[in-house]
Amino acid sequence: MSASSPLFNTFARIPLRFERGEGVWLVTDKGERYLDFAAGVAVNSLGHAHPHLVEALKDQAEKLWHVSNLYEVSGQERLAERLTAETFADKVFFNNSGAEALETAIKTARRYHFAKGHPEKIDIITFEGAFHGRTLATIAAGGQAKYMEGFGPKAPGFVQIPAGDIDLLKETIGETTAALMIEPIQGEGGVRSVDKAFLKALREICDELGLLLIFDEVQTGVGRTGTLFAYQQTGVEPDIMAIAKGIGGGFPVGACLASDEAASGMVPGVHGTTFGGNPLAMAVGNAVLDVVLEEGFLAHVREMGLLFRQGLAELKDRYPDVIEEIRGEGLMVGVKAKVPAGELAAAMRDEKLLSVPAGDNVVRLLPPLTVRDEDVREGLARLSRAAAKLSPARSA
Repeated sequence: MSASSPLFNTFARIPLRFERGEGVWLVTDKGERYLDFAAGVAVNSLGHAHPHLVEALKDQAEKLWHVSNLYEVSGQERLAERLTAETFADKVFFNNSGAEALETAIKTARRYHFAKGHPEKIDIITFEGAFHGRTLATIAAGGQAKYMEGFGPKAPGFVQIPAGDIDLLKETIGETTAALMIEPIQGEGGVRSVDKAFLKALREICDELGLLLIFDEVQTGVGRTGTLFAYQQTGVEPDIMAIAKGIGGGFPVGACLASDEAASGMVPGVHGTTFGGNPLAMAVGNAVLDVVLEEGFLAHVREMGLLFRQGLAELKDRYPDVIEEIRGEGLMVGVKAKVPAGELAAAMRDEKLLSVPAGDNVVRLLPPLTVRDEDVREGLARLSRAAAKLSPARSA
């Protein structure tokens, strides 16, 4: 982006301009084809131009775009019923993004305690390495200084501690604590899985002390880890869950899911959204679930994830001076690099393989859930060529 661009200069954009997509491929304005293992940062869950999503959006676009939540909105009840049928939740609030879904989750937790006669309970305990969004509340929840710098005082009501330390957690919980909030797998934090025993301990503490447990599944949800939601592999159910990204398959859709009890304070007038749950978004969200809930689809994700991680393990053995560790579940994969992660991502891009940077010197690989074994093998071949170029041993 040039210095004279009218756009805010907040993105260090890569000088690539894509004009169309086909499944797992992106095509630039110059006709170059890139294997897309970024998927819009885990958003394009069904790849590019999926015919069922395109048909659903075109069909709805010819009928109705927006009416507002002053009225019953086409598709909302159906999508909410399907989400609640497949999860712990009883209630759903639709919005437009992950950050909005997390804001709703935070408000739901605080409002729950307010309605129970405990307005002092506003504090949300979160865990180091988290990323929960870019609003003033969600950067405070994430607690990372680089995202808060220059935006004034940190929004009150958020406390960060390291994950895994139960004793410290118990010491941190106080009279003003409302909820604990965590990602089952930290995406931006480096594709780091949270120990299942720790998640179970969080559930037990919340039950014992009357706190709410919030899961951030914005990145891990809608099949990304091989089950519809990552929590379904842990034996732990949250009270509130934020989702987005994959549920829209590329269309802006977010949602906050909650149990009846957790949502009991969210009565008419206490929360709202202008665009959330609009007919276009609901048509696409339902179309995504049509595909993801098909028999065998999630098994395919698990199969492709296993194939991918096995291939990456072989590359780790072949290039130990480039690749340190393979992380993740399903098709949410992290490659912790021994070289600077940005250099590995750039070398992959030179091989026309797209990835996503993350913390902890990790490169994320997030292919569409529709990826086939030949696509996985092609991605591994391109990553192998990139690693070979960066390997000091090979260079020597």
